[in-house]
Amino acid sequence: MVVRFRLPPLSGRAYVNKRSESLLVMVEPPQIKSRFMTNLIVFGLILLVLLFLCGYYMSRMPGRSVSGPLPELSVAEALLKERLHGHVDMLAGKIGERNVWQYDNLQRAADYIEAAFKRSGLSTRLLAYESMGRQVANIEAEIPGLEASSETIIVGAHYDSLAGTSGANDNATGVAALLELVDLLKQSKPRKTVRLVAFVNEEPPFFKTSRMGSLVYANQALQSGDRIAAMISLETIGYYTHEPLSQKYPLPLLRYFYPERGDFVALVGNVRSGPLLKRSVKAFRQRGAFPSEGIVAPGWLLGVDWSDHWSFWKIDCPAIMITDTALFRYPYYHSVRDTPDKVNYEALTRVVKGLEAMIGELAR
Repeated sequence: MVVRFRLPPLSGRAYVNKRSESLLVMVEPPQIKSRFMTNLIVFGLILLVLLFLCGYYMSRMPGRSVSGPLPELSVAEALLKERLHGHVDMLAGKIGERNVWQYDNLQRAADYIEAAFKRSGLSTRLLAYESMGRQVANIEAEIPGLEASSETIIVGAHYDSLAGTSGANDNATGVAALLELVDLLKQSKPRKTVRLVAFVNEEPPFFKTSRMGSLVYANQALQSGDRIAAMISLETIGYYTHEPLSQKYPLPLLRYFYPERGDFVALVGNVRSGPLLKRSVKAFRQRGAFPSEGIVAPGWLLGVDWSDHWSFWKIDCPAIMITDTALFRYPYYHSVRDTPDKVNYEALTRVVKGLEAMIGELAR
């Protein structure tokens, strides 16, 4: 609005018109500022409500997580703990760094896994392919379902380690769990077929490339017409602490919905895998004696797709990750200090027993 005045200038932007010696004053009506501030406040409130609803949707899970003191390990669980410790010591201690740059060690790890699978009496396959001029392999053991044409549950863990690291928590813990789950699940006689697969080439520079072991496997399964009902990725599952503020999150908002202590196992999935995730959380909580949290999140959120489950998302298969949250908790993630002494073997044992119940329920 432009108003001509010969009176003393009003508040606003003032300009002198030399021809008419009049004063031009740009007056901003107060109602415009008021309306702008009101709209800004309303928009902010709507945004806060939407963020809260998103956080609620991402974190809302069935059942209740375990809290308070945990029971003593049973005799069978104590023996399981020793076996898990032995697997981690072998892979990350005696063998150590295992990847295409430490090829002999990678082969020793593959031989160890294959031998463990064969001792279970299950059908075992070495699925080899070439990577960087070397022959590498995914290793598969199958528990046939009671129904001949049943769907398949894939349980996987990568057995390679990042260059320069021995990879105790990342990911000898996942492989140790995989090796013990073979015998635990075999006894349950599942209706669905369960395949336990040790994947090669998960770590950079192969991650999310055509030479990534789980992606090679997923594409082969797709071409074979396999009916995959679910994929469970075991990724870095051995570090737990009761220290205050030890748990970090990729979004500050999430701290209002999840614990501040890194003393729980996390089940992670994208929106497509939401139903699988919630069913898995429910089963884990019903029979697992260990704190658990679940999150349904978009795949672009930092860390959500950082394991072999990503490969199965690429073929439109529901897949989730089981993890201690890795870099959001573990101070030795992807470092030379990721050694067997950093693993909490009692907690790992409880997680494996929860996974036994969870996978058994999914395979029913």
